[in-house]
Amino acid sequence: MIILLEYHFCKIEVYSDYIIAVMNEGITVSPEYNDVLVNISTKYFKNKKFGYITHRIHSYSVDPSIYIETSKVENLAAFAIVSDKKINMSNAQIEKLFFKKPFQHFMDLDEAINWVKNSIKL
Repeated sequence: MIILLEYHFCKIEVYSDYIIAVMNEGITVSPEYNDVLVNISTKYFKNKKFGYITHRIHSYSVDPSIYIETSKVENLAAFAIVSDKKINMSNAQIEKLFFKKPFQHFMDLDEAINWVKNSIKL
């Protein structure tokens, strides 16, 4: 079962062991958006590991300090970025420096989903 959530800055699909987020065009992802992630982790993944996949379809910016807070979500086991844009590949390398859990970049959504599922089993 997929649960669809919509916020002023993104749309999120909640699956049994991961979420897929698509941020809106032109926003800046900042640490205060972590409250949404914390609420989702508490409501849908209480006492259960899960993965976060950001599918970067639109152009937007990310405050890298968000990853310091995101790393504190205890049951978040893996973080994946999906994009085939060169700028997003470069940005992912910088963002990875701020995140203290498994973090990977993928060109394909299915590959990201498989990696997240395997990562939460570890």
